[in-house]
Amino acid sequence: MSASGRHRSSRKRFLVALLAAATLGGGTFFALDTTAGSAQAADGCAPNTSTPMGKYWLNNNAWGAGSGSGWSCTWATYQSGDTIGWGTHHDWSGAPESVKSYASSVLGWHWGWKSDATGLPVRVSAKTPVRAKWSYKVKETRPGAYNVAYDLWLHDRPDTDWQSRPKHEVMVWLSKGGAAAPLGTRQQRVKVAGAYWDLYAGRTDWNVYSFVRVGNTTTSDLDLNDFLQALVRRGAVAPTDCLSGVEAGTEAFTGKAQLDTGAYSVDVG
Repeated sequence: MSASGRHRSSRKRFLVALLAAATLGGGTFFALDTTAGSAQAADGCAPNTSTPMGKYWLNNNAWGAGSGSGWSCTWATYQSGDTIGWGTHHDWSGAPESVKSYASSVLGWHWGWKSDATGLPVRVSAKTPVRAKWSYKVKETRPGAYNVAYDLWLHDRPDTDWQSRPKHEVMVWLSKGGAAAPLGTRQQRVKVAGAYWDLYAGRTDWNVYSFVRVGNTTTSDLDLNDFLQALVRRGAVAPTDCLSGVEAGTEAFTGKAQLDTGAYSVDVG
């Protein structure tokens, strides 16, 4: 969660259609036209659709598009077991402090469930490992503001559905560009998973905690549970809360840029 006035319950989703697919060595390689531009934005990103990728699905989530003008598109490139590759391209203008889109990979809950094979939800008290690996590149063609971040959703019970309002949202920013800033105010600098992060806290329809890495990175190999336990120790998250969803993508505020994920995986347990 990254800007004042955000309200995720009104999110919209747009997904680019796959152009071709072929099976290679047990994995699936998707060959796509990734030339993003105004034509692709107009013709290739259908609203309220998704791209399944095994236990994940891709969500070209343009929930904040009303705060500006532009587009974003998302495409799958590779799948082998629980490891996937994908990309997204955006071009946004408008309010510089407001997120326009969060193109992302989704595991588990996102206003409902699309797969039963996610390993989620898990109680925070169980301290279940949530190992997330990600390698990516960002290329800006018109500088603006963005982040590359995990987005974790927590509820106070395990039996969530599309109507269930989250209790907490926990973001882990791996990198950022321009004037991108999280919702809320900075609390303190903390060390988690061998790196330093600035911890922010804010409130919308739920509590929002953001760990912003001190120094950008383009790779991660993290146990996301470490961030939840850091919040438990501070009394922000209850041990009885449930982690129900894990997302990873880029929040775009302004500018024109492309994120290419070479390899991404999340293993729960």
